[in-house]
Amino acid sequence: LVQMLRSAKKRDVLQLLRRAPGEARPFLVEAAVATQSVASLAALSDFLDFSKEPRSLLEKFLYAAAFSPRPSGELLHLVLDKLGGKQLAPEIWETGILAVGSLVGKLCQQNLCGLQQAVERGVETILGGLRGAKEEPEVVIYLLALGNSMLPESIPALLEHAEHGPSAVTAAATSALQRFPAPHISSKVKRVVRRIFHQKRRSYDKTCRLAAAEILLDNQPSPMDVINILLATSEMDTEMATFLLLKVQNSLRDHHHLARKIMKDIMGDPRINNYNFFSKMGISSSFSGPLTVTQDLVSTFGLDLLFLEGGFLRKSVSDFSLLSHGQRLRAAQVTFEAQGMESMTGENLWDREEEPELRAGMSAAFFGVQLRPVVFFQGYTDLMAKVLLSSGEPTSVVKGNLLLMDHHQVIPLQSGLQVTVKLQGGLGLDIAADVDVSVWEQELKTSVGARGSLAMDFQAELDSPFLQATLRSQTEVETSIHFDTKLRFSSSPVLMCLQLREEQVPYR
Repeated sequence: LVQMLRSAKKRDVLQLLRRAPGEARPFLVEAAVATQSVASLAALSDFLDFSKEPRSLLEKFLYAAAFSPRPSGELLHLVLDKLGGKQLAPEIWETGILAVGSLVGKLCQQNLCGLQQAVERGVETILGGLRGAKEEPEVVIYLLALGNSMLPESIPALLEHAEHGPSAVTAAATSALQRFPAPHISSKVKRVVRRIFHQKRRSYDKTCRLAAAEILLDNQPSPMDVINILLATSEMDTEMATFLLLKVQNSLRDHHHLARKIMKDIMGDPRINNYNFFSKMGISSSFSGPLTVTQDLVSTFGLDLLFLEGGFLRKSVSDFSLLSHGQRLRAAQVTFEAQGMESMTGENLWDREEEPELRAGMSAAFFGVQLRPVVFFQGYTDLMAKVLLSSGEPTSVVKGNLLLMDHHQVIPLQSGLQVTVKLQGGLGLDIAADVDVSVWEQELKTSVGARGSLAMDFQAELDSPFLQATLRSQTEVETSIHFDTKLRFSSSPVLMCLQLREEQVPYR
């Protein structure tokens, strides 16, 4: 469809969008965005009315733009025009700002920063919006958009919010910093995250401290940083210390980890590697292992589970990564967070100065693009309303089709002949999550389902007056993974069951 639309006129694309049945329209919008021809973008501009169209269709357009592998300045210009000066639904505004961040980052990777007016406008939309933001949720979205853009000039703003912002803002800023490659994690960045981890100026939420520790451990840490992090575990609560120690042990087993050699040297010191440090008996865990291994590709699954002292799940992170020829691609990361759950059993945490608000939510990032966070409930009143009015349907986090690869190249051979190479790769995604709270049974169930299919089409063609040859290969792979948790808090300690289900992976 993308190949067909590339040769179509604006009138034809617009007619196709307007006449298509409702269920086919989202797919056609995704294809028109992937096409990125002048005609298809002009047709989308006329077709999409941000004041009338259903939210699901507008989100499809924005996410298709955000995931575009090599976006054009015209696509960013279209997104900015559609967002500007209108009263938008909060979900559409949030998705739009995150899409702008992703587009700016990808255009800058193509060395188009400073060369295109749309890029400068996009940068100012995010940085100017952050400066003027008053409400906490608004600040969080702008910080996540900066994480999508990965602009080096945004690091000072991220550091300021990470160190001095309230808990949710600090979490968003440290999360954005985690996404920057090692060359951008300078000594200044490390100084700030050290202060956060060691709580030099004020106390921080444990998830923020752990994110700060991960930034230090994942970016060519000094031996002193590793030793200080390990020493700090002796003053932490059992769950946080257990989680952090398992993180360190994981990096020792990971042959691709940048700090593996430093960790190995430190573990040779009996003053560090001893029973006193590594005998923590918490139930928090952190592990990773391979899902698929081929000659060229290793796909891994990692799962982090951080519990509270009372046995409640505070945060879980599922991570799917691809490793190939020394390069690492974080294909998907799904995070589930709950806080204030201990208040439902009347427990109080000793390390909290004030009781956190009851809240549960989820966020996901795919191929370097952070999606809009989903809040399941916020506050006890909201929880009770969701329990009583629950539809029983899972919440869709992202669902759609994305063009991940789109490559066209002509290669001249020594013989004087030419070979034309075309490569296209599409990804179908369906991620849904569900939280079910039963006050009567005193149970909490969470379920995250991730289904995906990847299709790749490769064609090499040699064309000359006396010889024609074509080589074509098509590859398809499907995968489906489900992660379920069930908590029963009718008795103490809290009982918990975790289940990870992976269905068969057909590969053709």
